[in-house]
Amino acid sequence: MKYFPFLLALLIVGCQNTKTGYQDQKTGTMGDSAMVVTTHPLATQVGLEVLRNGGNAIDAAIAIQFSLAVVYPVAGNIGGGGFAVIRTKDGDFHTLDFREKAPKRAYRDMFLDRDGNVVEGSSTLGHKAAGVPGTVDGMFKLHEKFGSVPMEDLIQPAINQAVAGVEISSFDAFNINKYQEAFREVNRDSIHFLKNGEWKEGDSLFHNELAGTLSFIRDFGRDGFYGGLVANQIVAECLTNGGFISKEDLRDYNAVWREPIVGEYRGYKVVSMPPPSSGGVAIMQLLQGAEEYPINKWGHNSPDAIHLMTELERRVYADRATFLGDPDHYDVPTKMLLSEDYNEERFDNIDLKAATPSEDIKEGKVDIIESVETTHFSVVDKWGNAVSLTTTLNGYFGCKVMVKGAGFFLNNEMDDFSAKPGVPNYFGLVGAEANAIKPEKRMLSSMTPTIVEKDGELSMVIGTPGGATIITSVFQTILNVVDHGMTMQEAINVPKVHHQWLPDRILYERSQLDTATIIQLIEMGHDVEDRGALGRMDCILVHPNGQIEGATDRRGGGAAMGY
Repeated sequence: MKYFPFLLALLIVGCQNTKTGYQDQKTGTMGDSAMVVTTHPLATQVGLEVLRNGGNAIDAAIAIQFSLAVVYPVAGNIGGGGFAVIRTKDGDFHTLDFREKAPKRAYRDMFLDRDGNVVEGSSTLGHKAAGVPGTVDGMFKLHEKFGSVPMEDLIQPAINQAVAGVEISSFDAFNINKYQEAFREVNRDSIHFLKNGEWKEGDSLFHNELAGTLSFIRDFGRDGFYGGLVANQIVAECLTNGGFISKEDLRDYNAVWREPIVGEYRGYKVVSMPPPSSGGVAIMQLLQGAEEYPINKWGHNSPDAIHLMTELERRVYADRATFLGDPDHYDVPTKMLLSEDYNEERFDNIDLKAATPSEDIKEGKVDIIESVETTHFSVVDKWGNAVSLTTTLNGYFGCKVMVKGAGFFLNNEMDDFSAKPGVPNYFGLVGAEANAIKPEKRMLSSMTPTIVEKDGELSMVIGTPGGATIITSVFQTILNVVDHGMTMQEAINVPKVHHQWLPDRILYERSQLDTATIIQLIEMGHDVEDRGALGRMDCILVHPNGQIEGATDRRGGGAAMGY
């Protein structure tokens, strides 16, 4: 193995002690009636206040989304998009796709040079990288179908936060400082994220222009964003700087209600997001494969369990790269991918004692995988309504372009298309024809908001940011609760591992696997590599006694609050 000498030396000197205290906390925040879990305490407070004042889980989710655009600007947004899985108090499920779209002027080879090679950075930095935002339309679609509180009351808390200013965390300061050069490169005028000297924890950000934009949305509804002054600002920003978003793109954008992906795992009903999310299909394939093996007997993160998860994941991610895309523009073979016959044959050649090289599953080469740059939140109300919602700008601060006069960042979701078949995107994910760039098409995503039932009753609300690692983090969290009997706090705090077909290596969280396990995985034929955090889960578990546990990830700075 090419990593063996390096890893062996590392293991001898540095990996003897793998206990860091992360697993000490046994349960999260407990509530009797309702629970909100988000990546930021101020957004959690906004959602909880909506619930306390009589709003339902969908009302709270809308208010949280607008709040995150203010208090968590690295990924919270009105300039991006996402997915929502909803369970109503009657047990009905709905999924809303408010994923961004390619502009009408987009074209297949827009990020390639004359020789047909991808121009580095062209799909991630600057105006051309932005897709048509879907978040605002998505929130109005949610409100139209399920809202019970006036929309203006759900937007006002975010306006108040923007005007009052937000004290930034060390995490915020690090990332704002990190991207100062990029902000200057793509914004002609100064933006309020730029500063002479470094930002520090405790500094305040005042979002006055964003407050104005949110006020237009509050007063004029959807048209306050997709028409009028704000739309003019977006179009002027894009079309004068090489971007593609037009008035027609904004006017014609529509979020779409889709049929949920539904599966079973050891007596649990699992409901997740359909394409253009790859998460629902991938999760169901992984669970079908895992159900055939005694995961609980092997033990959490045992060599056998990690090996099996890896072998399942390399096959499922290869399928993702080949078959998945926007179902409105490509005939996605969802039924085939979810069929027991297909997956039985797909997983039939797994060797429980030896790794299968990814190149033997499908040709390809990838050398990168990037980081956690999305956000997720979970909500349950006193009536039993539940929302699992994942939203993103793609990279932190999206394409780094702030719309002049409007105070918000545009996404860089065009990178989630296959700029060129077989060439990896920012998260190291490969795509094919199914995810090629096409006007008005939605780009493929790994976001995996998921809700789980047991015996017809709400059991779990799950999701995470993490790019390519989202799917595997959600998968392991379900296994941790169902197979290993963990609380939700334990399930998200314990160490995670990740494999995505290409690059062909297992990622594990630094200092979180014991030496013997790593050596055994290497002996089974796996390359292994340590990383920082994998996933930043914000999830909910309903205990058998009816109590609701909200758990926020020790890897992030979120908050769970309930009553």
